Amino acid sequence: MSGFIRFWEILIAKLPVFAPYLLKGALVTIKITGATSIVAVLLGLALALMQRTRVPGVALFAAAYIEVMRSVPVLTTLFVVYFGLASVGIQLPSFVAAVLGLGMLGAAYMAEIIRAGIEAVHHGQREAAVSLGMTPAQAMRFILLPQALRVIIAPTTNYTIGLLKDTAIVSTVAAPELLFAAKTLVSQTIPADAGLPPDRGNLSRHELAPGARRALPARSG
Repeated sequence: MSGFIRFWEILIAKLPVFAPYLLKGALVTIKITGATSIVAVLLGLALALMQRTRVPGVALFAAAYIEVMRSVPVLTTLFVVYFGLASVGIQLPSFVAAVLGLGMLGAAYMAEIIRAGIEAVHHGQREAAVSLGMTPAQAMRFILLPQALRVIIAPTTNYTIGLLKDTAIVSTVAAPELLFAAKTLVSQTIPADAGLPPDRGNLSRHELAPGARRALPARSG
């Protein structure tokens, strides 16, 4: 308990120094979440529409992509995008790699959300639109998607909230988001054994970092 109290004493004392750096990390976290959401929704919409097409092979490709990506760990995808591409001469900035990696995974989940939303609309809506002279593309754009949106919003919001928390993992590819900022601050300013009991004297800096991460919402409110 004394180590825990000592940590917060140091954190509060250095908060004026920590706050700008943590706020910068929080801003990067929000940017990653926003950019990834856009990529995931756009790719997910394309995959959902590809699943409904009658072009040979297209629906199969979309279904295969969704199944494969949903079974791949997030960390594996980030490593492939960041380190794998770098090994063949394609060096992406950590921010771009984070958005691309998370977006590729998110697209698989968003595709299923959008597909479910479209299928929730009664098939008679499409038939009525076609009978009025609309093309299938027009029926999808003006009739089906607007009605499907009501079903899509709730799970999309849930996905975005989960994505905001999942951005912590992009610190593994040096993206300067909130957790990365907290870990850097702790490693540079707080000794690993700051005031800890003997049996916890080797507490990792990575174990202390979440404390700094939790401090930002508490102090910014």
